[in-house]
Formats: sequence, structure tokens, C-alpha cells
Amino acid sequence: MTDAHANTHTPPTIYDVARAAGVSIASVSRVLNGHRNPRQETRERVLHAVAELGFVPDGAARALSARLKEIVGVVFRRAWVETSEGTFADEDESLQFTDVINRGIEVAAQRRGYNLLIGSVDIHDHDARRRIMTLSRKSDGLILHDRVLEPSWLAQLSQHVPVVTLAGVATQTTANVRSDNGAGMRELASHLIRDHGYAALAYLAGYADSPDNLARRDALAAEAASAGAMFIEGPQWQGNYYASGGAQVIGTLLADGRPVPRAIVCANDQTALGVMYALTQHGIDVPGEVAVTGFDDIPVARHLRPQLTTIRQPIQDLGATAFEVLRSMIGNHEPANRDVVLPTRLIRRESCGCASETPPPSWRAA
Repeated sequence: MTDAHANTHTPPTIYDVARAAGVSIASVSRVLNGHRNPRQETRERVLHAVAELGFVPDGAARALSARLKEIVGVVFRRAWVETSEGTFADEDESLQFTDVINRGIEVAAQRRGYNLLIGSVDIHDHDARRRIMTLSRKSDGLILHDRVLEPSWLAQLSQHVPVVTLAGVATQTTANVRSDNGAGMRELASHLIRDHGYAALAYLAGYADSPDNLARRDALAAEAASAGAMFIEGPQWQGNYYASGGAQVIGTLLADGRPVPRAIVCANDQTALGVMYALTQHGIDVPGEVAVTGFDDIPVARHLRPQLTTIRQPIQDLGATAFEVLRSMIGNHEPANRDVVLPTRLIRRESCGCASETPPPSWRAA
């Protein structure tokens, strides 16, 4: 074989075998080295790929695959809300949105033979980077929820381990998976203004530095401006993505004697739940006097009374997609797209003044 011929035929690598077999690199290593009794199906797929590609393992490939842990670290951000008493007691333990995303990661990881290490950081935790760095040393890669690290620390971390963010911003060294916040919020705003004729929209925000929150706010403001509707926001409308935060904003507004806007657009469904509760407690009808909407379409949204109008995003798919992008990066492959955007859809229900798209659940007396 001449040198020229050798240069035009790159030998297959362990990554090629893993890709062809549809398994992790560590699974390929277990089959080739006879470790940990891989499943028969996995063994057959790997050996078929090896034969088809003509793969010959070398010492470097074996050393590289042996270093893989088949573990992915996941870190989400938690705000410890002061709800020790009352209606929203223990709400900080009800992480429906986060739980559904993590379930998506878990299902995808199990399918590929990976395990998860899951941790949380407080929204005000200024030492989070140290603990996240520790987690990175135990993992092949990290999935970080809604801005758990500042951009400068994220850049440093991504030099040591592959990183995928959720609801963040893609960089030259990290990938990001998010929903199309802009399209969803524009569709919702257009529906409220043009279909219902609401002339004023208030935005009850989530975390102030959350990229999701900022994208939703900007899209809502732009759509309101283009339609000539009043857009209401400000410090008095600052929530925290929790029902207790939404209820507190409404309670303070009413206690100060300020008027309630005809329509309140909430940053997420849990906030909307708190808003609807507080309005009802003060004898204000939803949607007769005030329309309320959310974002996410968490399971409880369709069981509220009235049912919640919201923007549905594919929550579990966000987690599954983040894992698959990270898995590609763990294999030293450049992701096809560093900024992956999943579609959203407006779900018209009763809380905005519509008839519900979905029938209410049937309740039977015990």
C-alpha cells in the first residue's frame, strides 16, 4: 500500500464503530475487552459494526474508551421560596417543569447505557462553580439548566468537559437546547389582542436573568407594540417562576389599590397558578374580569378551574435532545447545530376567555 493510498483511506475509529452500532463508546469497549458481560443484542451490534467497518482496536483507542465513565452530570437551579405555611407550603419541592426535563434526560441516557448524577444549586449560590466543577470530574459531560453558571465560568468549564445548556445561549464551546420562546409568545399575544380584543397586557416575569424569561418578555412587548396595545411591566411585576411569587405580586397590587390589567401573561404555568388563586381569593373572576395565561403546559394546567391557556413546549423532549447532543460531543463530534430550537404551540383553554381545546377531566365521587 502506498502512502498516497493510505492517506485517502482513514482507518475506522472506535467512534465510528459506536456510531454504526448505535451504542456508547464505553459499550464498544466492553464488548471488545470482554468486560461486564454486555447484553447479547449490544454485543451482536458492535461485532457486526466492527466486521463491516474493518475496525482494528489499538492501544490508544482502548485507553480512551476505558476513561469513559458512562455518567452524565445534570445541574438545575433551585430558588428556596419562603412558603413554610399557607397554600403554597413546600412549593419548592414541587419542581414539575424541572422534573419533566430531567425525566427526558434520564430516559435517553438509559437507552444509551448511561447513568445520571443530578445536583442543584441555589439561585443565589455564589460558590456553585466549585461544586459543578467537582461534579464534572465524575462525569463524561454536563447538562446545565437555566443559567446555573455565569458565561465566564461556563467558558472555563467547557474547556475541561463537554457542556450542553438548557434555556441558555450557545457559545463557541458549548451547545444549547431551548424552546422557541419568541414564536410561542408572539402567537399568544396576537391571540389575546386580536382575537379577544384585550388592549392592555401585563407581563408577570420569572427570574430576572433567565434567558427564557427575557426572550418571552421581549417577544410579548414587541407584539403588543406592533398591535398598538399597552404593555405593562416593571419591578412590581417581578415574579420567580413559582406560584407563591405570582400570588404575592397580585396580593401586593390589590393591597396598594392599583387597578388590575385586563390580561396577565405569566412567565410560566406555576406563576399563573398563583395569580389565578390570588385573584379568586379577592373575588375577581377569571377570565370574566381578568384573563390569565401561562407558558409550559405542565400537567396541572389542564386540571385547573378554569383550565389554563398556555404555550406548550415539548418539555421532556428538551431533556432527551440535550442528552443526545451531549453524547455526540462526548464522542468528540461537532454537534450538527449548537443552538437547537424546539417548536412551541398555543393551547387555547378557558383562562383567556376561550372554550377549552381539551375536555375537562371527569370527576367521580368516591
